[in-house]
Amino acid sequence: MRKATPAAKVLMYAILGLAGLIAIYPIWFVLLASVRPGQRLLTLNLASMFVPVAPTLENFQRLLFEQPFAVWLQNSLFVAGLTTIFCVSLATTGAFAFSRFEFKGREGALIFLLAIQAFPGILALVPITQILRTLGLFGSHWGLILAYSTGTLVFTTWNLKGYFDTLPLDLEEAAMIDGAGPIQAFIQIALPLARPALAVTALFGFMAGWNEYIFAQVMLVGKEQMFTLPVGLYQLASDRNVPWGLFAAGALLISVPTLIVFLTLQQYLESGLTMGGVKG
Repeated sequence: MRKATPAAKVLMYAILGLAGLIAIYPIWFVLLASVRPGQRLLTLNLASMFVPVAPTLENFQRLLFEQPFAVWLQNSLFVAGLTTIFCVSLATTGAFAFSRFEFKGREGALIFLLAIQAFPGILALVPITQILRTLGLFGSHWGLILAYSTGTLVFTTWNLKGYFDTLPLDLEEAAMIDGAGPIQAFIQIALPLARPALAVTALFGFMAGWNEYIFAQVMLVGKEQMFTLPVGLYQLASDRNVPWGLFAAGALLISVPTLIVFLTLQQYLESGLTMGGVKG
């Protein structure tokens, strides 16, 4: 390929810079709204749409010390943490079984899981609530954890199954020749090699329990001490007032744990997503 001319390079960098600004500005906009005095989302002052004018931490102070933010945070961490554990555990064992074992109905089960993925999860709200009522889990965090875990199993199982397909079967067979059983080969050989795909599964499980609003709103209605962060923040609004400043401050605070999880798993995420799509 011919080398790009200086004009082409300038144009390319200009387009990339503009795209970067467009991607970053929504985050900057939320930051400006969180430190703007009052509860205004927009302002007539054009300068304040791009730079902070008379910034204040009042919204963060009100959210952290005048609202039960710590309770909402504890509830969200509990739900998201256990959802992550259950999702990783169930998806890993199920994906390994689909990848390594031949059994009757295997192909049909994989096609069924793929068909489920074609439907929006919100369509299952009514039947899931009925099932949880029957089990006595409606209105509890355990019901949310069960709903979130099952909701993410389809994608994570397929992704992990594709990743296990790329791992050489010879390694597990060699371990079993040396005396390891199938479970030992799975734990000591397959799991360490599947760390990138496990990181992707953990991230999806955490996000499912951390950000979801509709299921939590329906299942925890009227139980303020059990609210997760999205439900708790929404309750700050009323018919006459929308506290945009508190919403913006809450959005920034909610993103911190997600950012920490992402940065922790970042080294595994790219290979986990790409390798899981090699085979299916």
